[in-house]
Amino acid sequence: MTVENAQPRGQLAIRTLAMPSDTNPNGDVFGGWLMSQMDIAGGVTAEWVASGRVATVAVQAMKFHRPVNVGDVVCCYADIMRIGTTSITVLVEVWVLRKRDENNRVKVTEGEYTYVAIDDQGRPRPIRDDQSEA
Repeated sequence: MTVENAQPRGQLAIRTLAMPSDTNPNGDVFGGWLMSQMDIAGGVTAEWVASGRVATVAVQAMKFHRPVNVGDVVCCYADIMRIGTTSITVLVEVWVLRKRDENNRVKVTEGEYTYVAIDDQGRPRPIRDDQSEA
């Protein structure tokens, strides 16, 4: 999936390192671990937009393109797709730096995560009070 001039979509939300503890007995990084990193990246972005607490309500359109290897620098990019009355949908792309080399960047997965803004009691709340201007 290395396409010349391909660039991540969105802003860098988190960056971490794939470690041996993130693998199965065969040494492959768990897809679930990668999805949790994506959820964190999307959640950080959604919380910023919602100016407060959010909860993940859906994950759509997950695509795994390439494996993640131990030692890869995992970079999650978040791009806001939709902002509704109480929900925010974020496209999260994951690119890795193989051998920590900026010139060896590979897109490994992507997915759409939907979050709902919630109040202190865990109930949905409007993202902003000025919905008429949205």
